[in-house]
Amino acid sequence: MTDRNHSDGIHGMAPRENMDAATGKLRDFYALKPNAPIYQKEFGYYSMDRWKKEGHLTDKTDLNQLFHFDAAGQHGLYDLGWCEAAFSPVFEEKLIEDRGEHEVMQDWAGRHVLYFKGRRNGFMPEYLDHPVKDMQSWEENCRWRLNPESAERFQGMEERMQKARTAAGAGKVMVQHVVGGYMYLRSLIGPVDLMYKVYDDPALVHACMETWFNLADTVTAIHQKHVTLDEFFIGEDICYNHGPLISPDMIREFLFPYYQQLLSNIKARQLDRTRHLFFQLDTDGFSDPVIPLYKELGMDYLSPFEVASGCDVVRTGREYPELLLSGGIDKRILAEGKDAIDRELDRIMPVMRKRGGYIPTCDHGVPEEVSFENYMHFRTRMREYAD
Repeated sequence: MTDRNHSDGIHGMAPRENMDAATGKLRDFYALKPNAPIYQKEFGYYSMDRWKKEGHLTDKTDLNQLFHFDAAGQHGLYDLGWCEAAFSPVFEEKLIEDRGEHEVMQDWAGRHVLYFKGRRNGFMPEYLDHPVKDMQSWEENCRWRLNPESAERFQGMEERMQKARTAAGAGKVMVQHVVGGYMYLRSLIGPVDLMYKVYDDPALVHACMETWFNLADTVTAIHQKHVTLDEFFIGEDICYNHGPLISPDMIREFLFPYYQQLLSNIKARQLDRTRHLFFQLDTDGFSDPVIPLYKELGMDYLSPFEVASGCDVVRTGREYPELLLSGGIDKRILAEGKDAIDRELDRIMPVMRKRGGYIPTCDHGVPEEVSFENYMHFRTRMREYAD
C-alpha cells in the first residue's frame, strides 16, 4: 500500500468539499443530475465591438460578474490544435497579394486567405489556397511542423502541468482539447480538395492522420503523467446544414481508426482507472445524423446544436437521455426581441432543467445583431431557470 492520496483529484476524485460552487455545478452536469442548478456560461461573442461602441461595457468589464456566469469549473489542456493543425513552428504570416480594398495573406496555418484590408475579425474570410496538395507538399510544408518531439512544443510544460495539478486537486474537470481529424484535414488540404483526396489519394489522407495520431498520443501521454483526464474534446465541425460533409463510410475509414486507438491509449494510461473519460464532439451544422455514428466510439457529449440547421436540444435530449448537451439557444431569436426570447426559453428550459445534463449557451458566438438590452434580458431570464 502506498501513501499516495487517492482523493487528490489525480489518482482519485477530489472530495466535493474541495470544490468551489461552480465546479460542483459542473460535476453535476456531467453526472446528468436532474433538476440541479445549471452551470452558466456563454459560447462566445461577435457583438462586443457594438456593445463597447454603444457604451455598455469596456475592455475592463468583468463579463462573469455582469452576466452572472459561473467561475471556471474546468481546466483545459491544449497544445493539440483547435480549428487548425497544431504546427510548431507555425508558418510565417505574410502578404501574398494586394488587391486594393482586399489583400491576400498567408496565415499561420499556411493558407492563403482573402481579407478586407486591415481587418481580420468579424467576418468569414475566403480561403483561396491550402498548404497540402500531394505527398511532396505534405512532407515539405507540414509534416515536420507536427513533430511530436519538437523541443519548442514543450517549452513551459512543467509550469503548465503544475497549474493542471493544482486544478485537479480542486476537483476541476480536466479537458484535453484536440483538433478533430476532419477539421485538421480541412485546414491542411481545403474542404473541396479533401473531397477528391479521399478517393484519388487515400494514402495522403492516411499519412496526415497518422501524424495527427502520433502527435496527439505523444502530448496526451505527457499530460497524463501529471493528471487524470475527465474529458476528451475534439473540435470537428464535420456537419453543414443538411448533415455530415463526408460520408459515414469515409468517417469510419479515415477518422475512426485513429480516434479509437487514441481513446484506447488514453484510457489505458489514466492514473485514476475508475474515472470515466467523457468524449465531446463539437460540430456546427445539422449534427443529428452523426450522433449514432460517433456513439459507436463512445461519444457522450455534443455541442453546440445550431438551430438554423435544424438542431433542437429538446428533441435530442428526449431521443438520447444519456447524452450531455451544450448550446442550442438560437442566436437569431436573441436578436428578435424579449417576447421571442421568452418563448424560446420557456420552451427549452423547463424540460432541460428537469432532465439534467444540459448547459445552455448561444448556438455559436452571439452575433452583432443582438442588442445589449436583448442579451441582458436573456441573461436575466436564464438565471430564473438556472439558479
